[in-house]
Amino acid sequence: MNEGAAGRDGWEQRWLLPGELLAEGARSRPRRTGRDWAVDGLFFALSAAAWLLLLIDLPSRYYLPGWMVAVDPWLGAFACLALWWRREHPLAVGLALIPVTALSSCGFGAVTFGILNLGLRLPLRTALLVLVGHFVAVTPYLVEYAIPHEGGYMALSFMVAYYLFFFAWGASVRLRRQLVLRLRADARRERAEHTRRLVDARRTEREAIAREMHDVLAHRISLLSVHAGALAYRTDASAGGAKPLSDAEIGDSARVIRDTAHQALEELREVLTVLRGRGRGEEGPQPGVADIGGLVTEAERAGQRVVYTRDLDAGAAAKLRATVQRTAYRVVQEGLTNARKHAPGVPVQVAVGGAPGQGLTVAVRNALPARPSPAGIPGAGAGLAGLEERAALEGGALWHGPNASGTEFELVAELPWGPTPLGRDPSNSKDQPQLPPH
Repeated sequence: MNEGAAGRDGWEQRWLLPGELLAEGARSRPRRTGRDWAVDGLFFALSAAAWLLLLIDLPSRYYLPGWMVAVDPWLGAFACLALWWRREHPLAVGLALIPVTALSSCGFGAVTFGILNLGLRLPLRTALLVLVGHFVAVTPYLVEYAIPHEGGYMALSFMVAYYLFFFAWGASVRLRRQLVLRLRADARRERAEHTRRLVDARRTEREAIAREMHDVLAHRISLLSVHAGALAYRTDASAGGAKPLSDAEIGDSARVIRDTAHQALEELREVLTVLRGRGRGEEGPQPGVADIGGLVTEAERAGQRVVYTRDLDAGAAAKLRATVQRTAYRVVQEGLTNARKHAPGVPVQVAVGGAPGQGLTVAVRNALPARPSPAGIPGAGAGLAGLEERAALEGGALWHGPNASGTEFELVAELPWGPTPLGRDPSNSKDQPQLPPH
């Protein structure tokens, strides 16, 4: 549908709706729509027709005093004209029609629509008080003239039932409009809540993406920096008179740098592929507890001294949830990366242990250097915060900082072994968090 057609449909809908529904929440009074003008014109025409018919019949009411016969048409005409202001001033019009109810039979049609307007546009208590005023005002006419000359008590019953019917009609329409307005307000709140949830979900997704990309690239880039730094150091030493690097050593160093860069690009490609919408079934293998040994080997090849202790049954560890295994892998990865940045050359201890019913413990420790290391490998400072979020999502906890004696820096994660804290089925892949691979 084009914009012109949509605009025409919107205009047609506005034409068919009452102004009160279109001007919801507006401070100014609602403007009449086409429907409002049609309804007001119809009410005025019916009231004028009733005024004319009763005016013709007025001479037959010989029992009425002359002064009442004289003012009757004028009051009826006033009541018909007053209906045009019933939307803007419902209370004033309702009160102004009380004398018409008491003294004018020609204004019967206009008073009928005034009674309907009471139920439609005034609060129930106020409308009932004005309606009682109408009944009290018409009582003398009923007792003095209607009961003796216009059908007895049947006329009285008809008058009461007639007014109550139109009042109830107006009140029911008012309740329906209030229901529509309430449903609209609920819909607006729901849309606002949906928007807020969507914003929160997008923010959470962005944080997860940033955390994943940091974990993926920080380790590889730090290894690349270590290899390149070692090559630059040896080259500078050769220029100062030390034994120069052989072609084979230069080639080996270049291949290590190349392979590390390729691995970083490959893992970045995996993350970007997920971000572009690749299905979950197409994801590559996720790193887990079994891959921690390879991570340690890579660090040792880069010149880092690592002592790896594993107190974990391989068969039981394979049954751990994939997200728990990935979190354990990321803890070791971040610990080794931080040790390379802040404590180069210091031995690192990596310990992984646990059992069903006890939980999984991952710890990375290194001695604090005597002096802070010079600025070498830059960092974003978000790795530990991301690990804390990962551990919390799994229902575990993470601690990091100097130990009690102040001689070692510790990074320790305690992760649950069993089901997730939210009670999701770990065997159901749909219940696992949709994080990018690696």
